[in-house]
Amino acid sequence: MSDNAVVLIVVGVIALFAIIVLARAIRIVPQASAGVVERLGKYQRTLSPGLTVIVPFVDRLRPLIDLREQVVSFAPQPVITADNLVVSIDSVLYFQVTNPMSATYEIQNYIQAIEQLTVTTLRNVAGGMDLERTLTSREDINEQLRGVLDEATGKWGIRVNRVEIKSIDPPASVQQAMEMQMRAEREKRAAILTAEGVRQSAILTAEGAKQSAILTAEGAARATILRAEGEASAIQTVFDAVHRADPDPKLLAYQYLQVLPQIAASPSNSLWVIPAELSNAINNLSQAFRPTTQP
Repeated sequence: MSDNAVVLIVVGVIALFAIIVLARAIRIVPQASAGVVERLGKYQRTLSPGLTVIVPFVDRLRPLIDLREQVVSFAPQPVITADNLVVSIDSVLYFQVTNPMSATYEIQNYIQAIEQLTVTTLRNVAGGMDLERTLTSREDINEQLRGVLDEATGKWGIRVNRVEIKSIDPPASVQQAMEMQMRAEREKRAAILTAEGVRQSAILTAEGAKQSAILTAEGAARATILRAEGEASAIQTVFDAVHRADPDPKLLAYQYLQVLPQIAASPSNSLWVIPAELSNAINNLSQAFRPTTQP
């Protein structure tokens, strides 16, 4: 092997080594991420997003940590309530890493630790409530969970933003009883609404009948008044005409005798009583046909 070949090999090895050194020295940290650098196994610094250089073979960059808010959904957990009923509670947790160094060195696996802490806290909180309060106090459970988790995870460099209970499933027998109760409540409300409708309809019908009877009575009274006023007007007219004509007793007696057969012909008259005025009418009529004597 010639000297030139040896030189080329050495140069190639040096170039390869330089490339490897540069590759290990230059690091790029993405946005919303952080990197923890250890020098000879000891914490040295935390890298911020951007381009940075570390000492090759001396510094070691641990896996990057995501600084964005993370969502962890836990499997449904069985919880025994205060009234000895087993319910299945499904929860979701929103958290964010605020201190990459603490999240790296204070806890081995912070996601697993948060999950176990959430399950334990959930059982403690829901275990002190009965089933009815557990089903109706989700906000209270969420607040208690968030407070306990935020206090416990603070030393891990993690902030728990919120905890949400997705579902609370009681036992199948309790669900059937609740469905029967809700069905009975709906049927009760339907019966009440139906009764109210019937009652309202009866009231409206009675009001309509009352108004109709009032209007009918007012119409009959008005008709009677008008008829009486008409008869009174007719009588007044006849009376005025008689007074204007000034008839003598003979004409009145003649008219009276003409009306008598009509009175007798009425089907309601089974007994005809001769009035006292008849004799006066006959006397007046006889005097009308009696010849006058001359003196």
